[in-house]
Amino acid sequence: MNTQDQGPKDQGPSRRAFLAGCGFIAAALCSAPCLGAAAEPWLSLSDAQWRARLPPPAFAVLRRGATERAYSSPLLGEHRKGRFLCAGCALPLFSSQTKFDSGTGWPSFQDHLPGAITLRQDRSLGMIRKEVRCARCAGHLGHVFDDGPPPTGLRYCMNGAALRFSAN
Repeated sequence: MNTQDQGPKDQGPSRRAFLAGCGFIAAALCSAPCLGAAAEPWLSLSDAQWRARLPPPAFAVLRRGATERAYSSPLLGEHRKGRFLCAGCALPLFSSQTKFDSGTGWPSFQDHLPGAITLRQDRSLGMIRKEVRCARCAGHLGHVFDDGPPPTGLRYCMNGAALRFSAN
């Protein structure tokens, strides 16, 4: 029998199916966090939901990027063993073991818990700073500076209104 009489051979998936598959894979890759990039927050609420959930000072800091007045946070004097959580979503952010008195008037930490924060460039106030955000709800927490004590040399300068304390 002549091969021309057998009709077209099965050549696998059609071009349309192939392109659709490529589109699906591209969409999946674009929505997944890249190595070294901040993951998309998984807790996303409307402004009205955040306002209902948070007291006004926490809403102003976490959702609007405000800064609380220096020396106004009760957490500044918190020295018990425990963890400092995001006031918006309760994600553990800092261990009390890394807290120190920076003399700045805001709760300060040498390091954060793994996977707890993301960093963004902040160009407000006419300078470049590293803004610290909660990895779960993307709430503004404060800033990190390179003038902290050993071993990290970092000072995570946090707004107490963005945190809550949980004793171990």
